[in-house]
Amino acid sequence: QVQLVESGGGLAQAGGSLRLSCAASGRTFSSYAMAWFRQAPGKEREFVTAISWRGGNTYYADSVKGRFSISRDNAKNTVYLQMNNLKPEDTAVYYCAGGSARSGLGYDALTRYNYWGQGTQVTVSS
Repeated sequence: QVQLVESGGGLAQAGGSLRLSCAASGRTFSSYAMAWFRQAPGKEREFVTAISWRGGNTYYADSVKGRFSISRDNAKNTVYLQMNNLKPEDTAVYYCAGGSARSGLGYDALTRYNYWGQGTQVTVSS
């Protein structure tokens, strides 16, 4: 069992930066692929970025490539999302997710992830 708690959300101006953190409980954190998804009002939850269990591979949605960066520190049981050059369309609730390191599903598949945090609000003003 893994419990995930996000932090670091808030209000930013367009062009600004925020850093989200996701702290995980449980000794098996390092064996999970981790991801960030987001959900804007009235929209479906969408993939943002993911990182493999060792951190050697990262994946990004086209909408955030070059602006967002995911990383993890397995010693601290934490995954991070650095968000730069924020845009108003990045406004959403951001969710941390953990799932199997080995799966037939892609890293961008919602159903790959068994564990979810409660979400943290990110609001970007223009």
